[in-house]
Amino acid sequence: MPVPPTLSRRSLLAGGLAFAALPAHAQDITFFRIVTGGTVGTYFPIGGLIASALSNPPGSRLCGEGGSCGVPGMVATSVSSNGSVANVAAIASGSAQSGFVQSDIAYWAYNGTGIYEGRPRVDSLRAIANLFPESVHLVVRKGSGINSVRDLKGKKVSLDEPGSGTLVDARLILAAFGMSEHDLQAKYIPAQHVADSLKDGSIDAFFNVSGWPQSAVIDLAATIGVDLVPIEGPEVDRLLKQYSFLTVDEIPDEAYRGVGGVRTVGVHALWLTSVKQSDTLIYQVTAALWNDNTRKLLDSGHVKGRVIRLTSALVGVGIPLHPGAEKFYKEHGMIK
Repeated sequence: MPVPPTLSRRSLLAGGLAFAALPAHAQDITFFRIVTGGTVGTYFPIGGLIASALSNPPGSRLCGEGGSCGVPGMVATSVSSNGSVANVAAIASGSAQSGFVQSDIAYWAYNGTGIYEGRPRVDSLRAIANLFPESVHLVVRKGSGINSVRDLKGKKVSLDEPGSGTLVDARLILAAFGMSEHDLQAKYIPAQHVADSLKDGSIDAFFNVSGWPQSAVIDLAATIGVDLVPIEGPEVDRLLKQYSFLTVDEIPDEAYRGVGGVRTVGVHALWLTSVKQSDTLIYQVTAALWNDNTRKLLDSGHVKGRVIRLTSALVGVGIPLHPGAEKFYKEHGMIK
């Protein structure tokens, strides 16, 4: 059962939940969920870093006395999920206060196009920030003989689970090469289980959309050995012209130990919320994201945390900003 966004401190403590980081004078607790992705992906650990930053009030160990830190009275949590499509639904329904969503999924949901064609627009979506670029990984066992997207024909390939942005992008890429799931032995394995499936031979390849390095691929590179398959060519050039939210991308050499880099395509990871969230709250959340103490957390955590920068906060944001976030960026001269 969803926890209401604001609960009394007394009721939470009575339920056995203690939040030592909260200031003693806090009368109310604002519970702020960030729905992310699978626990082995990039969304979940980045969500954890940001949740920690939001939950550190002035005077906490991270913040120090009088420092600029999180949102007073807030308990933020990084919640694992099926991914971007599921996160859009959670934000729209109010079961989550915010979430990470691929830029392509966000654009389609807000405009009622693409995979949302013929469905009601999710026009309550609003952006807080662009976080980091995400790369489409096509991963195979080293020496598999799969060297291109076309080589996937007839192979056992995981496209990720329903509700994930990876599944959507995998279908777009296959279509660009004149293929569909019917040309493969398609599997729909959650990201947290896909590495084991490649290890035991129950799949030959899998798609994953995440910021590199991704923990499952790190593990596979260190154990069975893997290759990354390039996603490039005239087919991809046409795809990029058709979908402006996709970009040319590259996973560099040694992003994964012993694995050569490839050219691929990418999207942006956006942090979204609902227009129903108050302007004051989202202004505070945005300010907390970009303060110096959060910067320390991001720089010391996941590699992708280091590329989350205020200078790129509005890159690839194809839907309206939340008014609270917009106020922050206006104050910092980023929009007029």
